[in-house]
Amino acid sequence: MRKMKNGLTVLCLAAVLGGCMKDGMMLPGMYLDMSEKALNQEPGQAEEPGDRFNEIVENPFIQVSQEPKSTFSVDADGAAYAYFRRMVKMGRLPSPGAVRIEEYLNYFTFDYPDPASGETLALNAETGTCPWNPAHLLLRLGLKGKPMSPQETPRANFVFLIDTSGSMSSDDKLPLLKSCLLNMLDGMDAEDQVAIVTYAGTSEILLKPTRVRDSDKIARAIRKLKAAGSTNGGDALRDAYKLALDSYVEGGNNRIIMGTDGDFNVGVTSVEDLLEIVESNAKQGIYLTACGFGTGNLNDAMMEEVSNHGNGTYEYIDSEDEMMKVFVHERNRFVAVANDTKVQLSFNPAVVDSYRLIGYENRVMDNEDFEDDGKDAGEIGAGQTITALYELIPVASVPSGEACCTFDVRYKNTLRSASGTLSLDVPLEPAMSANLSFAAGIAALGMTLRDSAYKGDASLDLAARLVTDALSFDPNGYRAQILELIRSAQIIDRQ
Repeated sequence: MRKMKNGLTVLCLAAVLGGCMKDGMMLPGMYLDMSEKALNQEPGQAEEPGDRFNEIVENPFIQVSQEPKSTFSVDADGAAYAYFRRMVKMGRLPSPGAVRIEEYLNYFTFDYPDPASGETLALNAETGTCPWNPAHLLLRLGLKGKPMSPQETPRANFVFLIDTSGSMSSDDKLPLLKSCLLNMLDGMDAEDQVAIVTYAGTSEILLKPTRVRDSDKIARAIRKLKAAGSTNGGDALRDAYKLALDSYVEGGNNRIIMGTDGDFNVGVTSVEDLLEIVESNAKQGIYLTACGFGTGNLNDAMMEEVSNHGNGTYEYIDSEDEMMKVFVHERNRFVAVANDTKVQLSFNPAVVDSYRLIGYENRVMDNEDFEDDGKDAGEIGAGQTITALYELIPVASVPSGEACCTFDVRYKNTLRSASGTLSLDVPLEPAMSANLSFAAGIAALGMTLRDSAYKGDASLDLAARLVTDALSFDPNGYRAQILELIRSAQIIDRQ
């Protein structure tokens, strides 16, 4: 990369984002960090020093003759994409360990059909020519959870677990988190209930379970939050789960919503101990949503792992717009309609020579786990879409009329119920729908940022072209936003 002066970098980025200006104002979500800290960062540098990510070992191609089945857990997180957006706005690109392609895909809503009447999930799938290797095929898998009307939404029992340690004092951490909670409160039902546990040097129950009809009391407690001290997260986590269990709502949405930059430096500090806490409580029907804030101290590795084991999701909140997306516009995703959801593909050796699952590296499961209801897997929220991609190497001469694979899904309606299955045969129809084009663009972006060994002809240029061809369906303008981010990433990459 060519190095550029920081000021010139900001000017170049501002020029690219200028297309998003209206009446002299930057459109929502498309801002640049003009703070002194951001301006003094090395252009093109990876994530903030101190942010922690697990290493990603990419899934390889597997020959169908050796292993015809592929099994993985769904992943409904969106944190990695929001972190990428934050880095681009700071004039930088994320490191390979921060790029989880499944979270880039599942940040977005796809144009998938709703489940049939009486069903919880709907499946769809398609194949097309692989854009970064035309000799290969690309298989897209789609799932959609049953949407819910406000009248159908179960009563919420939320415990807000808030990090008030000194590292949370900056504007993009605790102040933003407080705004998140106040906005979420506005959208809750009067009979929902909320509790607040804070942790800094010690754990404190700031608010016992309180009905939302007493919103003034809850809002006063939220506004009192201040950042100071070290981080005793382990004790607070236990306190939060105890509150959630004591006020448990049968058939309700019982959930811990944790807001933190991810540091647990006092009390329970090992990931193993934290996992034991969340796993034991998940079995009792308490979900966990982890929300990460800020940079420089972000323990992404811990939060993603803890949320995975806590029957929950992991989100990264980088702006007011993201706060509105997660806590207001898509709050029904907090209601899990499909639990422990697993996918298993059975490939047809007459059609497919080899396959590779793109992303989902830490969600791959043993094939025998598919029918084991005791094995934990991911949840799908109400109205939420889940997308996965496989790159396929076809056999030398593909017979006509053959399906490339069978797409099986196993899930539970509730955490305590027995699982049921859905199945779909996937024909070979090498076209490029808008859904496949957008998913391929996201994958091309992720593989380019990762400098994947499997990226072929993938590039930021290709990603932009594929996304551009798929903008006709764009709820809330998020697809147009990623196009602008890709263009900004191209400038950063040329430095």
